Amino acid sequence: MVTCYLRYIVDAYKLKEFEHYGKLWIPLVEKFGGKHHGYFLPSEGTNNVALAMFTFPSLTAYEKYRADSMQDPECQAAFKYAEETRCIVSYERSFFRPVFA
Repeated sequence: MVTCYLRYIVDAYKLKEFEHYGKLWIPLVEKFGGKHHGYFLPSEGTNNVALAMFTFPSLTAYEKYRADSMQDPECQAAFKYAEETRCIVSYERSFFRPVFA
């Protein structure tokens, strides 16, 4: 199991647009076999950092999702929405494995 952690720098004046972007991606990740754990928008403190986390059964499954999403019309529309609204300034992606008792 691998969890993808995304840390976004967002335009603080476009949080509504970024929230819409996140709502587009949650079902798309799940459509490709992932489990989305949600988007987390700024509340108190820093006003331009947002997070997202989702899990795939393996890094191979995640890589397949990434490749398949590049061909999927709904995913391409979500990418285009972010580009057109310019709600995302930058992002970084990291991968983690969970530890359970």
